Amino acid sequence: MQITYNGESKRADLAVAGILAVSRSQIQKLFKAGRVLVNDRISTAHLALVDGDQIVVEQWGDAGDEMGSAFESAARTDLHPTDPVTLLVVYEDADLLVIDKPAGLLSHETKVGSGEMSVASLFLTRNPEVSGVGPIGREGLVHRLDKAASGLMMLAKTEVSFDFLKRQFADRLVKKTYTALVLGKVEPEYGMINFPIARSKSKPRMAARPTSQEGLTAVTHYDVERRFTTATLVSVGIETGRTHQIRAHFFALGHQVAGDTVYVQRGVKLAKLDRLFLHASKLEFALPSGEQKTFTSPLPQELEAYLLTLKAI
Repeated sequence: MQITYNGESKRADLAVAGILAVSRSQIQKLFKAGRVLVNDRISTAHLALVDGDQIVVEQWGDAGDEMGSAFESAARTDLHPTDPVTLLVVYEDADLLVIDKPAGLLSHETKVGSGEMSVASLFLTRNPEVSGVGPIGREGLVHRLDKAASGLMMLAKTEVSFDFLKRQFADRLVKKTYTALVLGKVEPEYGMINFPIARSKSKPRMAARPTSQEGLTAVTHYDVERRFTTATLVSVGIETGRTHQIRAHFFALGHQVAGDTVYVQRGVKLAKLDRLFLHASKLEFALPSGEQKTFTSPLPQELEAYLLTLKAI
């Protein structure tokens, strides 16, 4: 269902609660499942709405009788059905797509056949001809982005472009730049983190080990962009694309990425953030034609707003 918000500033979850007569827990499930979008971006429950915001609320098959009845009731009002979540396309040609992924959306299913909404599933729905381009469940994906992160991703539309783009990643010719807010004071102003990364033996996450050679080579470069009293905004480039590389590397240095619920640092406190402050802001690579392209993505609205709550140095 789709509505245009019209009223005084209100949190997104409260606005949706005013539309759907269901329990608070069901409303929270909608947001956690990424089924509420504001202006084509997956919304957090605490996002402040303004006049004119476009809100999309999706139902999913196993939501239960309570949610199903609520949707039927709301549909009898001035709401109207809308299309499923669509990919926000930044660039498209005959070979590939560049999209701006919202936080909360998987790059691909965690288990093939699970039916989870993901970049790959949305891409296949949008472009059914890409079936067979890449592994099943990961159609078109030449790289991935953490579910909790947002930003630029590329998708191949043909087998030829898939192989071409994969080779660029393998040869480290693709330049990816991220913007991250990390807790604490990062020093020096710029640097390189060169810690091997391996899966943790005690926790369900990756581990960067400064004093060990165990694990896969991982190289991260950073530059300090802005400083706050309790956090540092950094621009980050990665030579390698290990799972959770940026999060694990900064955590190993004692600097948790703001909003992270997996790599959690004790001692430094920030105001609550409902998502990970990690955004893929720049992507540079060559098209199959040989043309070099650069794409940029500004910080999402909720991250810009969060920076305004911090005290700058």
